[in-house]
Amino acid sequence: MNSIASDIYASLGLAAPPAQQDKKDAALGQADFLRLMTEQLKHQDPLKPMENSAFLGQLAQFSTVQGIQDLNGQVRDFSAALGADQLLRGASLVGRTVLVPSAKVALGQDGGASGAVAAPNAGTVVFQVTDASGRTVREFSVAAERSGEVAFAWDGTDAAGERLPPGAYGIQARHVDATGAITRLDTYVHGRVESVTVGSDGLHVNLPGLGTAPLDYVLRVS
Repeated sequence: MNSIASDIYASLGLAAPPAQQDKKDAALGQADFLRLMTEQLKHQDPLKPMENSAFLGQLAQFSTVQGIQDLNGQVRDFSAALGADQLLRGASLVGRTVLVPSAKVALGQDGGASGAVAAPNAGTVVFQVTDASGRTVREFSVAAERSGEVAFAWDGTDAAGERLPPGAYGIQARHVDATGAITRLDTYVHGRVESVTVGSDGLHVNLPGLGTAPLDYVLRVS
């Protein structure tokens, strides 16, 4: 039963709570140290007794080790509390729409897909949508009046206006300025958070059709 509980904590990226036996062992270690020092004083060479500085040095070393152990315990408790706080924060994102960097968009049974790019200056942003085989199924453009964010929306139809089946589609964007210069742009797409996962490397949001993204990748929540 203890191994199952430990596995659950490990899967969530949390440290299992310290057992009572660990605290008992720590107390015995302190008593053992004091007992050993007493025996050392009792059996020391009377012609070469331990100097006070050596005795105090050992006490100081023990105090330092004990302090480090206590600090480690506090850090473990803090990590466990932080993990629980991350899970609570993540739960509040379920059902919300987030904007994340992605080279693909998720198309559902109805509706379309949307996102944004960052244009370097005024011009035209051309978007290219591809299917799983890499074939271009739709191409459309959006005017960029100035540098900055340019939103885009795809209605889920192909070049002939036919509705495409649901699934994941690739999305690419390129910016064309007044001189004809072309610049490749990173795409950011909207996705609805289905669930969240707390791992050893932090919180991740699970987006249907898009996969999993670290919380740090979320640029906007709506």
